[in-house]
Amino acid sequence: MGQPDDVVFHNGTVFDGTRFLAPGTAVRVRNGRITDVGPAGARTGVEPVDLQGGTLLPGFIDAHAHPVFAGNQLRHCDLREAHDGPGYLQAIADYAGAHPAEAWITGGGWAMEAFPGGVPTRQALDAVVSDRPVFLPNRDGHGAWVNSRALELAGLDATTPDPPDGRIERDADGNPVGMLQEGAAALVGRLLPVLTADDWYAALLTAQDHLLAVGVTGWQDAILGDYQDGADPLPAYLRAAGAGALRATVRGALWWDRTRDLDQLEDLRSRRSRAHSDRFRADTVKMMLDGVAENHTAAMLEPYQDDAGCSSEVSGIDFIDPQRLPEFVTALDRDGFQVHFHALGDRAVRHALDAVESARAADPDGARRHHLAHLQVVHPDDLFRFARLRASANLQFLWATHEPQMDELTIPYLGKRRAAWQYPFASLRRAGATICAGSDWPVTSPNPFLALHVAVNRTLPVAAGGCAGDPFLPEQRLDLISALSAYTAGSAWINGVEGCAGALRPGYDADLAVVDADLASVDPGDLWAVEVQQTWIRGELAYER
Repeated sequence: MGQPDDVVFHNGTVFDGTRFLAPGTAVRVRNGRITDVGPAGARTGVEPVDLQGGTLLPGFIDAHAHPVFAGNQLRHCDLREAHDGPGYLQAIADYAGAHPAEAWITGGGWAMEAFPGGVPTRQALDAVVSDRPVFLPNRDGHGAWVNSRALELAGLDATTPDPPDGRIERDADGNPVGMLQEGAAALVGRLLPVLTADDWYAALLTAQDHLLAVGVTGWQDAILGDYQDGADPLPAYLRAAGAGALRATVRGALWWDRTRDLDQLEDLRSRRSRAHSDRFRADTVKMMLDGVAENHTAAMLEPYQDDAGCSSEVSGIDFIDPQRLPEFVTALDRDGFQVHFHALGDRAVRHALDAVESARAADPDGARRHHLAHLQVVHPDDLFRFARLRASANLQFLWATHEPQMDELTIPYLGKRRAAWQYPFASLRRAGATICAGSDWPVTSPNPFLALHVAVNRTLPVAAGGCAGDPFLPEQRLDLISALSAYTAGSAWINGVEGCAGALRPGYDADLAVVDADLASVDPGDLWAVEVQQTWIRGELAYER
């Protein structure tokens, strides 16, 4: 007997991207596309997939991730499974011992809260690896921990000035302590061994397998370009798409070089023209406007507080001249590019919205789907501007919870008033903003159910790595349907694939996730434990637990 023409998913709950459908709904698939969504009916000549009381939903679409960098980290000194200083050092020592031929120890994924003030030292690294240079970005990618050998090779000492877009952490005598913030990391990163095309290709395929296992069938890669270490994931995507190895549907965000002007526009056009396949296109530009709050590089309208709770002289860094930003964004909009902003502090958010407003004024009917990612601190005056300017909110749900990085390195330095403006998911929703969702992996886990748990509860169970205590700003919770919609239909819209993905409708690609819980009735406190059982790409089983 030959294979049946159709596959029918039945005996479970169905979420179609915007709502839960009536009990007894089944979804039929043929030749990679959904053909029917309705009552189960007869199942002759079909292959039945029994949901066993779980839920069928559109494959998740991660609107902000760095899979190739994550895949590379997974293949090197990956520190994600350790949780404190001694644990990191043991993992580094073990890796170095197991890889004696590696000229540099690279990888990363450590958390700032593991060290006093978020600043680890070169001396600690020297104690476990002194014969070779070590370069380990932290989990948010906004800084790097290096040993003395790496500083020596880079020629960094007390006389080395801070770059305009970063900071060298120093001791009382001005000597580098081993922590390089933001652009300062490139002072050492430029010396790293150049990874081969095969290395980056393997990293992409490793990452794709990892994402399929958590139900992610598409994403927006938030940096394609020479952001750090001379790395550019674009060739890996082009190779995978050409070879048929890229199973997910991906939109790439081309890196805006903040050291250049509009002279880079022709380069961006050229790179865009190379990426136009069915699975992969790169017609977005990523503009990183500021840093992160934990190291005080997120751009704030008012200065950070100091250790005594008084106003400091530090208010963050504008990585792109805010006076020029509207000109740049208007030019990109005119040229057909979507703009994907990293905007974390309230000043960066305002500058991004001002730039979008300039682009809208130049083309009031413009259809570019510009979006602001992260949005840690949003001034209340700017909430309603998102809907008015048609600027979407790209939310990283998993960050909106109490954890040491929040409670020890952020809230005390923002102060009570501004700390209450953090991750305003519900306020943005009420203000009419279009929302999508992403993980920022490898900054944090790519598992959508950990993120959904925080979106709905504003806390993460201790069993999943969270902290015991009260919810974080619980008035900013989202309901589960809104959060699920953001991670499916909302992200499909921001990626421009809303006509074929992010929903369960006849004619749409059969990009699907099957999970082990009835999401229509699940206890919100158990969302973190929901597990993906199957992931389907265009009607083909791509992952099975």
